[in-house]
Parts: sequence; structure tokens; C-alpha cells
Amino acid sequence: MKAKTVQFPYGKTVPAIGQGTWYMGERSSDIRAEVNALRQGLDAGMTLIDTAEMYADGGAERVVGEAIAGRRDDVFLVSKVYPHNAGGAKAITACEQSLKRLQTDCIDLYLLHWRGSIPLHDTVSAMEKLQKSGKIRRWGVSNLDTDDMQALWKIPGGEQCMTNQVLYHAAARGIEFDLLPWCEEHSVPVMAYCPLAQAGKLRHDVLTSPVMQNIAQERGVSSSQIALAWVIRSGNVIAIPKAVQPQHVKQNAAAMTLDLSQEEIAQINAAFTAPDHKTPLDMV
Repeated sequence: MKAKTVQFPYGKTVPAIGQGTWYMGERSSDIRAEVNALRQGLDAGMTLIDTAEMYADGGAERVVGEAIAGRRDDVFLVSKVYPHNAGGAKAITACEQSLKRLQTDCIDLYLLHWRGSIPLHDTVSAMEKLQKSGKIRRWGVSNLDTDDMQALWKIPGGEQCMTNQVLYHAAARGIEFDLLPWCEEHSVPVMAYCPLAQAGKLRHDVLTSPVMQNIAQERGVSSSQIALAWVIRSGNVIAIPKAVQPQHVKQNAAAMTLDLSQEEIAQINAAFTAPDHKTPLDMV
């Protein structure tokens, strides 16, 4: 069965499941396993790797740099800039430092990590300068809600935003009320972080829920694969789970070929209901 993909507005196609790196690079004893996991994921077709200058204070970018050494052309590389660095000379310096840690001369997609005090028009201007200098190919945002996206679209050049990376999983469906429809209407793919509801201190009962486990058992797959297949079901969402254990990397990649039936999706939706009103954007 063909692996699912998502297309960005400028025509670039990426796998519907990539690799997250939050909490990588924090312990030197884990780096070898993390590098190997990312390389295994690349071999399995998860060629989108997402990282950020914030993760382990640059440590995750160093792990990614080591993992992609010698195979940069195989990778769609995403990194994120701190809000307090997302304008003027600070943005240039932050990007250059990320490039050094990543051991590359260009980031495929550079994101504002969340909205801070620097005006969005300053961030757009900085992104445009980074594009013109060849340090980044495209740019996007993360953790912006619908009103933020609307404000961005009113700024000259703001509509060049390629993605919005937000928290999204079966137990956190708030974006479905207005943000996800807005992004779909404006051809902006969503990148879903924490798609398994397990990153950091985040622990929801998604994977252990009876509905996920029952569907997984019937399919002969893991509940995490069912959860990922649910997240990417629309064709406009890219999931970026983090995995270090080889079996988890393998399972994540295999989820790209998993099609849920309408009945299975309905069962999951009934177990994890979406809000029928506007809710604050979930962030961790």
C-alpha cells in the first residue's frame, strides 16, 4: 500500500509522518541511539525531521546534524526559532547558529516557534531576508491560533507561510473547530506535534483507550499506529512523533500506509469528542 504524503503550497511533497526530536540531545549517553533512530527513520521513508533551537538548548539540532551527515539531500529539514530571536539581526544570528549545529547550509522550512513580543511583520521581514540569502528555503509558524493566522495574512508576504505546527491528537481536537478548517481553506498544511499525546509531561489515555486498543488488535497493529493514522486521516496533516526505540520507529513508518475505515474513525471520534465551541489553543 502506498505511503501517505502531504503537499505544501509551493508543490513540495513530504511524507505524512516525519520524525520529531523534542527531548533529544539532553543526555550524552542517549545520543548514539537517537542518531541511529533518526537514520533508521530516514531509511524507512520518514524523511521529514523536525527540530528547534530550543530543544536541549541546541542539543537536538546537533543530534540531527550528525544523523543527516552524508545524506542531507534525502532530508526535508525543519527547525524553529525562539520568539525572542524572530526578528532583525537576532533572527539571522539564530538561524546561522542552527545551521552550524545542523551541519548544513540551508534549512528547508524555518518556523516561528510561538508568537512573542516581536511583531509578526518583523518576523516576516526576517524570514524573507533569510530566504533571499539562501539560508532557508521556506518559512512557517508554530502554535499560532486562528486570530494569529488571520493577522499574519494581513501582513505583506504573510501568506507565504507554509505551515502551522500545533499540538494535535485524538484527545486534543480543539483545532478542528476553526483553526484546521482555516488552514485547509488557505492551503496551509498543519504539522501535528505530540500526535501520540505522550511527549514530555503530556500523558493522555489515547494509546491505552479501549477503542484504540480494540481497533489495533483487530488490525494486528499497535495502538500508536492507529493513533497516527487517525491524525493524518485528512491528507492535510503531517504528524511528527518522536521515537528512539527501533520497534517504535518501524511502527511509526508503517502507519503511513494504514487506512482507517469510516467506521473506525467514527468509533475514535465518539470516544474522543471534538469541542463544539472555540477553545484555547493547546500548547505544551
